[in-house]
Amino acid sequence: MTKRVAAIDCGTNSLRLLIADVDPAAHRLTDIKRRMEIVRLGQGVDATGRLAPEALARTMRVLDDYAAEIHSARAKTVRMVATSATRDASNASEFTDGVLATIGVTPEVISGSEEARLSFIGATTELAAEGAPLPPYLVVDIGGGSTEFVLGSDANAADLAGISVDIGCVRLTERHLRSDPPTEAEVTAAIADIDHALVDVAGAIDATHARTLVGLAGSVTTVTAIALGLPVYDPGKTHHARITAASVHAVTQQLLSQTHAQRAAIGSLHPGRIDVIGAGALVLDRVMQRFEFGDVVTSEHDILDGIAWSVAAHD
Repeated sequence: MTKRVAAIDCGTNSLRLLIADVDPAAHRLTDIKRRMEIVRLGQGVDATGRLAPEALARTMRVLDDYAAEIHSARAKTVRMVATSATRDASNASEFTDGVLATIGVTPEVISGSEEARLSFIGATTELAAEGAPLPPYLVVDIGGGSTEFVLGSDANAADLAGISVDIGCVRLTERHLRSDPPTEAEVTAAIADIDHALVDVAGAIDATHARTLVGLAGSVTTVTAIALGLPVYDPGKTHHARITAASVHAVTQQLLSQTHAQRAAIGSLHPGRIDVIGAGALVLDRVMQRFEFGDVVTSEHDILDGIAWSVAAHD
């Protein structure tokens, strides 16, 4: 039975909406509306421990638009998930109260492990149905504040294992990559930060068991678009594209050597990612080097789709 649901993912950098018709029995999810806005909710959270008033205001303005979209589409059930920025903020209640007043539901500030599970569901449900690429999958979701890793063959399997580490593209940019372009010393410090976190990842999951690396979220899809040489961003071409480790490394080096103005001239790069894409690309590059993956399968379907699947299954 098909169910129309709405899913909202509020991350450190972006706020995304998916309204979809979901048929759990047929393993089919059909988009009705998909939107993404850069609100940078996590602006300064790493340094101050608080959500900035201007970031909260930006977020609520977009949520007001999303509420109108949900009402117009007549979605029966809404689930909103908030991730790294609101886990870290001391004034998270201001965010929660504002969301409830705007869209009528309380946002779920989920744990890193639940974030990883939902990302896995969103990224692999279609891959499993297609039969290729092959499991087990290591799903890597590079966000603004954190990156989630989850290893498994099936979202409901007992061997599903995941970990969340604080190496998101916004957090790393604010910590290290402050120059334009970043200096060699800044890049070296960012690499050390990422590699330190990957030691924890290796201790939590055995990535050598994975047959396929699946990369999610804006940093990965943008690197993929650049590697494919797309003149403008086209999710139909990036979704399930396979990109080699050499291509990822080359794009990463390119982005880290460019000025803000040079990155802004890249047609496939969203304006809201111009200042943080170098850090996001660097995370993907270091993951592939650390765990010796020769390529990555890019998925446009991620935690947002996982939220929609979870709503339909719960109903």
